[in-house]
Amino acid sequence: MNYTLHQLEVFYKVSEKQSITKASEELHLTQPAVSIQLKNFQEQFPIALTEVVGRKLYITDFGREIAEVAERILNEAEAINFKMRSYGGALTGRLKISVVSTGKYVMPYFLSGFMHTHTEVDLLMDVTNKLQVVESLEKNEVDFALVSVLPNHLKLNNVALMPNILHMVANPKYYEKIRLSKKTGVGDTPLIFREFGSATRGAMEGYLKEREIILGKKIELTSNEAVKQAVLAGLGCSVMPLIGIKNGLQSGKLKIFPMKKLPIITTWNLVWLQKKKLSPVATAFLEYIENEKNQIINADFKWLEAYGNN
Repeated sequence: MNYTLHQLEVFYKVSEKQSITKASEELHLTQPAVSIQLKNFQEQFPIALTEVVGRKLYITDFGREIAEVAERILNEAEAINFKMRSYGGALTGRLKISVVSTGKYVMPYFLSGFMHTHTEVDLLMDVTNKLQVVESLEKNEVDFALVSVLPNHLKLNNVALMPNILHMVANPKYYEKIRLSKKTGVGDTPLIFREFGSATRGAMEGYLKEREIILGKKIELTSNEAVKQAVLAGLGCSVMPLIGIKNGLQSGKLKIFPMKKLPIITTWNLVWLQKKKLSPVATAFLEYIENEKNQIINADFKWLEAYGNN
């Protein structure tokens, strides 16, 4: 056999995603390049690693076993690289963070200074919804997670970073006022929701339940950015975190509509499992956060104060 680390990486990613298209996106390669590497890797085995049923790719039992070995080999190879670099005296290793989707407007600011200081550290930040973030914590796949609602069933340590403020917003070009009532009817304002599993959706549903509001027209979208664009386009209104709509508010294309029981204020928390043995990189990052978080908030998030109590 004469397979390469690159072929192992390609096959492992294909097995993880069960898709050549998704694997190519993750690896920043073209689909033909991934297909060629997968074919070359397969030719070294007498048993099929993958199979296609209909138009869907599946990993065979043998392929899953090879993928597990490939993951171990790739991790060991990565460890060798980190050890080599650490002999130069630099902090080396990988920092893995899972972030709820709205957190993408927050976490980069708390990472930037650390990554500029420690140039030998690799960063893997997965941006997804709350359910998947919690799952990554449960499986011990990440060092830290950024959430605005703490999961009750996990034993976690946490560092509170900053407030997460949610207001009812709409495009004033389309809405002079927002009508929400305990009974539906013509003229009720359409509400735009995030997908199931989103913490923002949970906050919005909790608000409606508390006020005993019965929904009229409802729109559901699968990302915070999609919700923002829909609100900008006048499709409806939504309870949204201010952190993601700064430009819309400052340009006047979005407006906060004062409503009873709003704003909803939660807290962005950096969390990790209590049983987690933090790596030197994770420990250094935690120290950085505890020392620098106030300066970061004052430098990058002071603008929130202008909208916090509208």
